[in-house]
Amino acid sequence: MLDTLDAAAVRRWCTSGLAALRRHQGEIDSLNVYPVPDGDTGTNLVLTFTSAQQALAMDLGTLPDDGHTPHGHALRLMAQGALLGARGNSGVILSQILRGLADRLGAAPAVRGRQLAAALTDATTAAYAAVARPVEGTLLSVVAAAAGAARRADSDDLRAVARAAAEAAARALARTPEQLPELARAGVVDAGGRGLCLLLDALVEVVTGESPEQPAPAPPALRRPGTAVRETGSEAYAYEVQYLLDATDEAVARLRDELAALGDSLAVVGDGAGTWNVHVHVNDVGAAVEAGVVAGRPHRIAVTRFADQAAPATERAARPEGRAAVVVATGAGIAELFAAEGAVVVPANPSTGELLDAVRATGAARVVVLPNDPNTQSVASAAAKEAHGLGVKVSVVPTRSPVQALAALAVRDPKRRFEDDVIAMAEAAGACRYAEVCHAGREALTVAGPCRPGDVLALVEGEVHLIGQDLTDTCTAVVDRMLGGGGELVTLLCGADAPAGLADRVRAHVERSWPFVEVQAYEGGQPHYPLLLGVE
Repeated sequence: MLDTLDAAAVRRWCTSGLAALRRHQGEIDSLNVYPVPDGDTGTNLVLTFTSAQQALAMDLGTLPDDGHTPHGHALRLMAQGALLGARGNSGVILSQILRGLADRLGAAPAVRGRQLAAALTDATTAAYAAVARPVEGTLLSVVAAAAGAARRADSDDLRAVARAAAEAAARALARTPEQLPELARAGVVDAGGRGLCLLLDALVEVVTGESPEQPAPAPPALRRPGTAVRETGSEAYAYEVQYLLDATDEAVARLRDELAALGDSLAVVGDGAGTWNVHVHVNDVGAAVEAGVVAGRPHRIAVTRFADQAAPATERAARPEGRAAVVVATGAGIAELFAAEGAVVVPANPSTGELLDAVRATGAARVVVLPNDPNTQSVASAAAKEAHGLGVKVSVVPTRSPVQALAALAVRDPKRRFEDDVIAMAEAAGACRYAEVCHAGREALTVAGPCRPGDVLALVEGEVHLIGQDLTDTCTAVVDRMLGGGGELVTLLCGADAPAGLADRVRAHVERSWPFVEVQAYEGGQPHYPLLLGVE
C-alpha cells in the first residue's frame, strides 16, 4: 500500500492501465452505438495510452532542472506521449486528462489524497476545454464525477481518495444512458467513460495493492437498439482564426462561451501562466477577434482567408514551392489516387505524432491536411497546433470522405495565396456531397427505419437514408436520391469487398437515367464500405 504516488507508482499505473485497456479493448469498441462495424474507441484509447507508456519508458530516469519532481516528470512524459499519440476524440480528451494531472502534480513534493483530488479537478477542466461543445453522458461526465467525489472525500489518505474517485466514476458511467438518449436506446454505456473507469481502477490497484471489488456497471434495461451520431469534428466554416491571448481564467471562460456560439473546431488551451492559445473556425472573423480583445491582449493573430484585410505583417508570403498536402487514406487504391495528386498519404486512424511526422516530411512551410473522417479531425487539429510551434503553417480542410478530398485536391492552384487556396479547397470539398454504402453490423433503429445485421445501408452525409437487401439496387437508389438534388459528376470508389462489376452496373444505371451526368469510377480498396460515392 502507498501513502504517496511516486515515480515508480506512476510507471506501474501506466503499465497496469494499458494492460486493462488492452484486455477490454474489444468490449469498449463494441460500445460504439452505430450499426456500421467501425467502433474503435477501445482501439483509440489503447493506442493513445501505448504512446504514453512509450514516452514514459524513454527517459524516466532523466530529470530536467525545471522544478518538476520525479513523479511530476513521469506524468508529464505520459501526457506528452499521449498528446502525440492521441487517436480519435476520446484519445485527445484522455491526453488532456493526463496533462491536467501532470500540471497540478508536477511540482508537488508529495502526492497524497488532497493533491490527487486537486489534480483530478484540473484534469476535468482540461478535458472539457478540449471539446468545443461538451456533451454530458460521455467521458467528460465520468471524469467530472471522479473529481467531485475525490474533493468530497476531503482526506490526505491517497487510498481513500483514489477509491472514492473510481467508485464515483463507475456510478457516473452507469448513468450515462440517462444523460444521452442514444446510449439508452442502444442499451450501452459510454465507451470512453468505460475506458477511464478501467484506468482509475488500475490506479486504485496500484496504491492499495488490491483489485477493486466493484462489478462492471450494468447497462440499462434493453430497449430498442438505436444509432448515435459519430464523433464529429468542425463544420466547414469560412475562416480559421488563431491567436495567443494574455487573459485571466475568468475572462477566458466567458470568451470560450462567446466563441462556441460563433463557430466550431474551438480549442482554448492555457499554459497555466496566463497565456492561452485560441483556435476557432468561424464565419464572422471580426467578432472572434473582438471577443479576444475584450477578454485580454491577443497577439500573433493569424487568419485564413481574411479577404477584406491584409495578412498579418509577421506572416511571410507563402512560396508556391513551399506547399504540400497530407491526406489520410484507407485502401490501396485510394492511396494511389492521392499520391498521383502529389499528396503525402498517411494510413487511416493516425496518431497526432504520425500526422506531425508526415507534415514535417513534406519539407514545406505551408501544408494542408485532409483527414477524410470526422473522427480524425480532432487529431489533425492537434497536429496543426504542434506544427505551428515548429514554424509550419498547417490548415485542416474538414473533409469527411475521400471523395471530398479528391474534389479539394482537384482545385489546388499554386499561383494563389495559400490562404485563398485553402478556402477554394474547402469550398470544393463542401460542394461535394458524399455517401457510403455498407452492411449493417448490428440491429438498430435508424432514421430510415429498423435494420438488421446484413442489411445494406446507404448513408448520405453520415446519416442512414436507405435500407435495402440488394447491394446494387441500394447503390443505384442512393445515386438517384443524390442526383435528384442536382449534380454533374459522380465519383465511385469501390471497396475491397465489392462484388465484381458493381461500378459498371452503377455507371450503366446513371448513363440510362441521368444521360448528362459524368461518372468516374476507381478501385478504392477501402474496408467495410463496398462503395463510396460523391456528387458534385
